[in-house]
Amino acid sequence: MKSLFSRAALISSLLFSSHTMAAEYLIDTQGAHASINFEVPHLGYSFIAGRFNQFEGSFNFDPNKISDSSVTVTVQTKSLDSAHAERDKHIRSADFIDASQYPTATFVSKKVTDLGKDAFTIQGDLTLHGVTKPITIDAKLIGEGEDPWGGYRAGFMGTTRLELKDFGIAVMGPSSYVDLTLHVEGIRQN
Repeated sequence: MKSLFSRAALISSLLFSSHTMAAEYLIDTQGAHASINFEVPHLGYSFIAGRFNQFEGSFNFDPNKISDSSVTVTVQTKSLDSAHAERDKHIRSADFIDASQYPTATFVSKKVTDLGKDAFTIQGDLTLHGVTKPITIDAKLIGEGEDPWGGYRAGFMGTTRLELKDFGIAVMGPSSYVDLTLHVEGIRQN
């Protein structure tokens, strides 16, 4: 009887723990349900907006224990797109992000802090232009649930500001930073 009770307790704990573990999600870039957008001041008069068209990544997410979450993203820097071919060519050149020498930028989270009410911060390392620096992303859960195709999705929004000089990227005029806005929708894999 004691052995039966012990086995039942073990099975229950295994079942319970599998439901509380973070689920793995693949960022849905194939369906264009994710974007990495940027905005940079232009000469102090206006802003230039754009995006990176090619990136991939995944994240682990458990809404019951946000601190167990993590995210990894790789961006193809040559996919920078500000809707102006000549400007994009210049920004991708060695004058700025040097996409031919540094074809990827990567972000790997180190810590996720739950702020309550579906808000949290993601601290991690960003490698850009051959330089790795810690950054913090302010993030928010937009929603999660079943999709019409039999899958399960979770979506988030995040923002962060990068100081260009921190990554060894030239500053032109008063434009010393770039603001990133991230929209991430993932499809659960397990």
